[in-house]
Amino acid sequence: MTLTDPASQALEAQEELGEQTAQPGSAVVLQTPTRPGAALDIAALNRAGIPLLDVTVPVYNEEADLEVCVRNLDAYLSTQFLHTYRITIADNASTDSTLRVAERLARELEGVHVVHLEEKGRGNALRRVWLASDSPVLAYMDVDLSTDLNALAPLVAPLISGHSDLSIGTRLSRSSRVVRGPKREFVSRSYNFLLHSLMGARFSDAQCGFKAIRADVARQLLPHTLDKAWFFDTELLVLAERCGLRCAEVPVDWTDDPHSKVDIVRTALEDLRAMYRMTTDMARGRVPLAQLQAAMARGPLPAGERAEEASRGQSLFGQLVRFGAIGVASTLAYAALYLLGRAFMGAQAANFVALLITAIANTAANRRFTFGVLGAERLARHHFEGLIVFGIGWALTAGALVWMNSLPHPGQWLELSVLTVANLAATALKFLLFRLWVFRRRA
Repeated sequence: MTLTDPASQALEAQEELGEQTAQPGSAVVLQTPTRPGAALDIAALNRAGIPLLDVTVPVYNEEADLEVCVRNLDAYLSTQFLHTYRITIADNASTDSTLRVAERLARELEGVHVVHLEEKGRGNALRRVWLASDSPVLAYMDVDLSTDLNALAPLVAPLISGHSDLSIGTRLSRSSRVVRGPKREFVSRSYNFLLHSLMGARFSDAQCGFKAIRADVARQLLPHTLDKAWFFDTELLVLAERCGLRCAEVPVDWTDDPHSKVDIVRTALEDLRAMYRMTTDMARGRVPLAQLQAAMARGPLPAGERAEEASRGQSLFGQLVRFGAIGVASTLAYAALYLLGRAFMGAQAANFVALLITAIANTAANRRFTFGVLGAERLARHHFEGLIVFGIGWALTAGALVWMNSLPHPGQWLELSVLTVANLAATALKFLLFRLWVFRRRA
């Protein structure tokens, strides 16, 4: 099967489901929808012959490790896991004998199935397999089995009970036992720090290859994921978090695979670009968060307020980092506009115009990125209150100008320096007013 655009893939997979019937030994069968938040009816699944858990193992040119991995996983599930299961090997356009090994394992092991894709990418593989699976709980793990399999049952238990919507293994918990080199440790922690500070994420470990999700939730979120490769995990988790879904975190024992084929530096750079793309998509409304929130709402809180509710859980430190980054950009823009304005207008007029333009842009950027408020709800009110905050900042800088003009021959650069300092002070006051007043959650 050939993959195309991710959203089209999702629709295509869903259409395929309506045309197929459950066949013994088939990896793609009719889906059985579940009510979000409900405990799974395991007896009904057993009567219907539907595996409760579908574990996907994405592979690309893994002929050496695939058989050991799948046999160990199948042995663990058959002896330690108390429910029915399926193992789906997702071959991502391998060019060696990986597909032949996978097909042989499927013939020898009853619970193993194979899906072959003609395009590389973990995101592609998981999106296709998960949308086509009939199992109510979907999971995946890396072929190297770096994560101890004893964490699998705790990983899926919150999804079976209905307590959580998705579940992730984390290597960054204090109770996790992790063996890996300092380079991978540094890159992993730096990546998660950027996620927390720039995107407001609260989950601890985005890239651990050990995750599970309820199928009903996956069907809602997957059509809106775009990444084809490693950022898929992060994209899915951020969407789920922005929709107010519950994510369980399970400490894992994890041992680094010294033969891993992942180029962590290149992957990290690609993920940074994807973070920028996703942030832009959400800011411009290309990701329909409001519709997703409404579709998966669990309580009486309106969708617009759910977005603000999610933003309240963001850490103060993360908000400060994002606000600071926006503030630096605003200050540089202010300085450029002020110097441009001084070429043909007085100091007070140039100060007012530069502050007004940057204030409007600053309020819009902080509304979306710092405090996570999306959509048009209370947009006009937020900008009106932002202008009041701008007025306070303008009063500070205007007062600085009055003081500076009382000095003999201050000079343009001294003038700009004094205004910049006053603007930074106004920025600090602005953060407090934004957090405690403008974007404070209303009762």
